[in-house]
Amino acid sequence: MRLSAKRLTRLAMLSAVLCLVAPLKLDIGTVPITLQTFVVALAGALLGPLDGLIAVGIYLLLGLAGLPVFAGWMSGFAYFVGPTGGFLVGFLALAALTGLRRWWSGLPGLAAVYLLGTAWLMKVTGLALGAALWAGVWPFVVKDMASVALAFALGKVLQRRLAI
Repeated sequence: MRLSAKRLTRLAMLSAVLCLVAPLKLDIGTVPITLQTFVVALAGALLGPLDGLIAVGIYLLLGLAGLPVFAGWMSGFAYFVGPTGGFLVGFLALAALTGLRRWWSGLPGLAAVYLLGTAWLMKVTGLALGAALWAGVWPFVVKDMASVALAFALGKVLQRRLAI
């Protein structure tokens, strides 16, 4: 697939939106509440599976490179491999699967975020499965499902209106 100016612009814009929104957080428990899930799902819904994955990958690489784009204006390798790292990696699956543009496609993506995030959280913190689920999944399920559904719906509208 060619990297046209239009495609490059869309990738850059969605990566930039994610970089601007993701650092804003509300601290509740181990995993902060952010708009990351919404914007990651929106990237997939707007750009499709490959470009959604690339846009989120750019965001992750910028954070790894030291730009303060992760929740709470954090960055770097140490943050990436910390308790929330699995959720960040799971965002790649969320963007790609939401990019399939089916009403249900964000649900397996969200499941991947939770699966990777929970396993990573257990490994890094030593939490048992139940505690990890209470720290990183259960408090966020309703908000995240609503975020993915809203991102999917908004993506459909924006695709029609902006001819994306």
